[in-house]
Amino acid sequence: MRKFFFWISPLLFILAAIGWFSQIDNLWKISLITAFSSLAIGIGHSKLLSGYQYTCWIITAVCAGLIYPQTFLHIGEVDLRNKWLILIIIQLVMFGMGTQMSIEDFTGIRKSGKGVLIGLLGHFTIMPITGFILAKTFDFEPEIAAGIILIGSCSSGLASNVMTYIAKGNLVLSVTVTAISTLAAPIMTPFLMKIFAGTMVEVHFFNMMMEIIKIVLIPLSAAMIHDILKNYGATARKRIDILTLISIIWLVILFLFESKFSFEKESTMAILIEISAFVAGAFIVGKAYHLAYKAYPKIDSLMPYFSMFGIIYFTLVTTAAGRDNLIQIGFILFLVAILHNSAGYFFGYYLSRICGLDKSSSRTIAFEVGLQNGGMASGLAGAMGKLATVGLASAVFSPWMNVSGSLLANFWRKKAEKEKKE
Repeated sequence: MRKFFFWISPLLFILAAIGWFSQIDNLWKISLITAFSSLAIGIGHSKLLSGYQYTCWIITAVCAGLIYPQTFLHIGEVDLRNKWLILIIIQLVMFGMGTQMSIEDFTGIRKSGKGVLIGLLGHFTIMPITGFILAKTFDFEPEIAAGIILIGSCSSGLASNVMTYIAKGNLVLSVTVTAISTLAAPIMTPFLMKIFAGTMVEVHFFNMMMEIIKIVLIPLSAAMIHDILKNYGATARKRIDILTLISIIWLVILFLFESKFSFEKESTMAILIEISAFVAGAFIVGKAYHLAYKAYPKIDSLMPYFSMFGIIYFTLVTTAAGRDNLIQIGFILFLVAILHNSAGYFFGYYLSRICGLDKSSSRTIAFEVGLQNGGMASGLAGAMGKLATVGLASAVFSPWMNVSGSLLANFWRKKAEKEKKE
């Protein structure tokens, strides 16, 4: 089946070209989207190109969002840019990523302390500063410029772990830096945004910190609860069960006595009560997922696909919402994505080498610095209600990071194999 889609995609691209030159709109538009979709399915047939299947789906989403923007902004009465819908999907993305991690990943700093510190320092200085310089150099509109700084201020994502694995880098170091940078994000991301983008968009430090906790730490906590239930024995399971019961009781109290807990919407107390409800939800979801895992153990291996779907969703909706801006500045934004990403690889690698890390660890830090969490950036842009502007950078940067990361990982893998032989 994949072979069929792989070989039919060139014919569909030719048909799209015929439709374009013949000015038959429906022919070229439908053919082009179908061609990219067929390529995304069929590319898995080739061992050489199968690593780019996810990237092809991202490109398909960008193409569909540009060609049929209104189709992908609403489904019936449902607004696909709705704040709560975006929150649920980004939490699903982060939970899916979290199921591929474990508590042990957060303790790796004991083994790789120096590398972790270099990785965190590089990640939270090189990328936001480079983003700020590029945004100012190319004179983007304030909200789009803020989006470039935002993606540079986010934590690294699991893509860096995958690329490190392919490149035969220091996987323990990679996973640890990703885990620690994710924990640091609720403080570091609002702090960096306040410094570098505070004059471009309104940045409320506390509110943004709470949004990141909801977007990243809550679903990650739910995944870690599953990990504890799976790996940490009867005593740990009993404690989790007690906390889950307390969580259920707390949510019932909040539901039954909602009027007693009504505070001004943006007040600190209202936000803290909301966070407490999310924390309670993390215990319930973690426990429920673990029960699903016991019934169907393969579910862990399926969760990354849900994360991929979420990123494709964000790319599609962000592209559709920001279509007009993307048509005007898309090429320049793509150029900035290349420069920003390349700066992360270059400075991440050579900073590590100067600090005395070996080549394998330096390549790992290059990925940790150069590859950002695009899903987190999209989620924050959606929470700000600025998906079409602040979120535009993540829609352009994410596909390029996947392509460049794959190319660099394969290049370094061959180099590592050559060095090992020598």
